[in-house]
Amino acid sequence: MSDKFFFKGKKEKKPKHSSYGFNTKRAVKAGTEELPLQVVVNTEARAEEIKALAKEHDLITEITVDAKQTENTTELDVLINKPVTTRFEKTPARNEPCVCGSGKKYKKCCG
Repeated sequence: MSDKFFFKGKKEKKPKHSSYGFNTKRAVKAGTEELPLQVVVNTEARAEEIKALAKEHDLITEITVDAKQTENTTELDVLINKPVTTRFEKTPARNEPCVCGSGKKYKKCCG
């Protein structure tokens, strides 16, 4: 067989970091030790409420108590109140009864 069908040259070595399990495309999640949530509150009582709420949801927060600044808990609110996907009822097929209650087929009434 001729050598023209085979690759000639050096094989590329496997990068060393991937063999050790180092993930280069990892994203740091908010609310962990590496990236704690930044929360600003006005009173100590509100700080205790935020601590309890964060502990309930297993989140790590850095709480700053400052009466002069406006309260900022948006990072915490976003993680706790995740948006829910809305689902709609499926429209009836052409030959099924209409949903408006007229008794006609869907294709002759509302379709």
